[in-house]
Amino acid sequence: MSDKSVNVESRTSSQDKRWTIMAALLGTNTAVMLFQGIEQESDPKQIREIALSIIAATLPFQGIYFLIYTYMLENNGKLSDEITNRLNRASAVCQLVAYLSLVGLGMMWYNISNYVGIFFLLSTIVAILFIRIAMAPIESEKQQT
Repeated sequence: MSDKSVNVESRTSSQDKRWTIMAALLGTNTAVMLFQGIEQESDPKQIREIALSIIAATLPFQGIYFLIYTYMLENNGKLSDEITNRLNRASAVCQLVAYLSLVGLGMMWYNISNYVGIFFLLSTIVAILFIRIAMAPIESEKQQT
């Protein structure tokens, strides 16, 4: 492996988890946009239009997340702390905006059934909170003293 290539083994497990979640979200949103977009053409509904608009608005943020992630991997150790912090903040914002696409998915489910939609939205909110809590950096007792 050349010195300039990305060292996949240097990634932490939390970075891998974030990447995997974002990849799954991007794949899901792309599929929903394709199939529900086709359905929207044949049977237009306002709630589906709004849901697709929400999902479409989040897709660029998902792409930018991957650009930031790759850039940081390729330049690991070469970036100043200030730039690294800015990129980490931008990455976190992209993740949060990407999670908003779940609202659009929930609206799709709500369009099918009120109960399914309500429970999907509630579980989505809880899941997002769990993800953010689980991925937050843990301060060790040594750092607090």
